[in-house]
Amino acid sequence: MAHADAVIPPAQRLPALERAWLSRGPLAIALLPLAALFGALGGLRRALYRLGWLRTQALPVPVVVVGNLIAGGAGKTPAVMAVVAALRARGFRPGVVSRGYGRRESRLVDVTADTPAAHSGDEPLLLHIRLRVPVVVGSDRVAAVRELLRLHPAVDVVVSDDGLQHLRLPRAAQVLVFDERGAGNGWLLPAGPLREPMPSRMPPRTVVLYNAGRPSTALPGGIAQRELAGVVELHDWWSGRPASREALQNLVGRPLVAAAGTARPGRFFEMLESAGLTVQPLPLPDHHGYATLPWPPGTPDVVVTEKDAVKLAPDRAGSTRVWVAPLDFRMDAALEQALFDLLPPRPAPAAGTAHPPPQAT
Repeated sequence: MAHADAVIPPAQRLPALERAWLSRGPLAIALLPLAALFGALGGLRRALYRLGWLRTQALPVPVVVVGNLIAGGAGKTPAVMAVVAALRARGFRPGVVSRGYGRRESRLVDVTADTPAAHSGDEPLLLHIRLRVPVVVGSDRVAAVRELLRLHPAVDVVVSDDGLQHLRLPRAAQVLVFDERGAGNGWLLPAGPLREPMPSRMPPRTVVLYNAGRPSTALPGGIAQRELAGVVELHDWWSGRPASREALQNLVGRPLVAAAGTARPGRFFEMLESAGLTVQPLPLPDHHGYATLPWPPGTPDVVVTEKDAVKLAPDRAGSTRVWVAPLDFRMDAALEQALFDLLPPRPAPAAGTAHPPPQAT
């Protein structure tokens, strides 16, 4: 679709640079020389792989890469959750690798429920707690996959949280995630949002998932089914209890603060309001660290995303009731089947070697 079709709802107002990425205005045009340099460097790197001077590494299990071509949150982490759930439903034993954005160290980390978000990144910790699968973080995705398989040999498929441009990483399939912005103005960073040129046709071994009400690019794909799963109190969320729609309805009519340290906090606030809640929005920077609580002391009720919850120990809440609102995010059946058609058949386990799904520690 043309870049002019990228329409963002009013509640999802973006920072100045990201707003510039939606059109070809003066700021975007001024950044075109840098975008040309970025594009040339990326093109050179891709050419080195095509010529064999740089090589994709071989791995013993199939890898599914989930990512977005545009900068900023397009819904990649919920899509990873949906892919892992679909793999499990087909009998696979998935594990996850991630860079671990914002963490304070570069070493490989095998994520556990006790790993501080500062060491793992908030999204990998969320993936481990919510999905109960092994997660290893590291800037080198190939090294992370090898460490994951060494520590968790039952894993028979790996889902990479991002890594589309990590060309050393082989992939049996990749899932491209777009939101309402589509390809923005169609230009590369920093003049536009694209990390690499927008393909004119479907790339090989790829499916497209739209985290939006309708497709936002010309690429064919499926529409994500998304809704709030309900709410659950923070201490119960850490204990693994599911969210409840009844608990969500019990919050109707109460004054609530809604806090979201995500790339698109407006989407979270809109979903809460659509569920009938009256919220005072508290947008926070993406990956907000919660070194201190951002709401006033004595606030009765606060609703947060799961990405925020992983950085909030229940004993820090004081008299405030903190509610976690997980997102129920699913691919449609046709898109799931298209993804599985790209994967090699799952080998049958040898007699007596069946493995239960990996559990969180």
